[in-house]
Amino acid sequence: MAFVSKEKIFSRRWFVSYSLILLGSFILAAGFVFFITPYKIVPGGVYGIGIVLYHLWGVPVGLTGLALNIPLTLLGIKILGPRFGIKTVVGFILASVFIDLLAYYWGDMPLVEDDALLSSIFGGVLIGFGLGLIFKSRATSGGSDIIAMIAAKYTRMPLGQLLIIVDSIIVLFGLVAFGDWRIPLYSWIVIFVTGKVIDITMEGVSYEKTLFIISDKYEEISQKILHDLKRGGTILEGKGMYNKAEKKILFVNVNRRELAILTDYVNQIDPGAFLTVIEASEILGHGFKSLERKVSEEV
Repeated sequence: MAFVSKEKIFSRRWFVSYSLILLGSFILAAGFVFFITPYKIVPGGVYGIGIVLYHLWGVPVGLTGLALNIPLTLLGIKILGPRFGIKTVVGFILASVFIDLLAYYWGDMPLVEDDALLSSIFGGVLIGFGLGLIFKSRATSGGSDIIAMIAAKYTRMPLGQLLIIVDSIIVLFGLVAFGDWRIPLYSWIVIFVTGKVIDITMEGVSYEKTLFIISDKYEEISQKILHDLKRGGTILEGKGMYNKAEKKILFVNVNRRELAILTDYVNQIDPGAFLTVIEASEILGHGFKSLERKVSEEV
């Protein structure tokens, strides 16, 4: 999750990056203040610890996050090297400030009263969207990310699994502190929703599909793809596993509408054809989003 990126100060990329951090930090803070903190939900991370301390002793959530993020970042730099740029520091400072400012003016009343489940979902959406914008600027969220990175250096466990373990320990810390089994259940809902929204924010919503088509009538199908759908494709060489027969495999990317047209056509000319349809999270190149546009959007 560590991104290190340098932009020329006051350049367009610089302004876009820091605008994403500013907006993402505010949206993340709104998710905590309006939906998560009032219900004592503990969705991992340093702000999860902050929520516990706030409800136990009144310590501001943002202040706790800042107090934990600073030494964690310094420790991460010492152990892992300079992986954490100035944008990461700006990000967690802004998030902490926004959380405490919003909490000061808003108070501790939930935006949606008497509905912890709805608050978990929408809180997760806002936190995930905010984090996604921060990640798009090539910053990180700090906190539990850094702990997981350090643990990954000394163990053979994947970083993703370590992140889950660290956040789950913090969730269970909330259970011990408040003694309510509903808290970890709501907290894991927030963690799940947050992860999904981060992926959508980073990758976008895609309606593209990837097809592998195995058919003896591959020539006719390829003509349909080229002339009717106006798409390109690739013919791959294959061999049957059972009878060792030589096979031609069509590899093609289409959108949802074109998928319906193509599958109907394949069924008409070769009902025995074999199709594999894969969700394509993103397709870059001619006929789809250009690679140049993709890079420019990611500043």
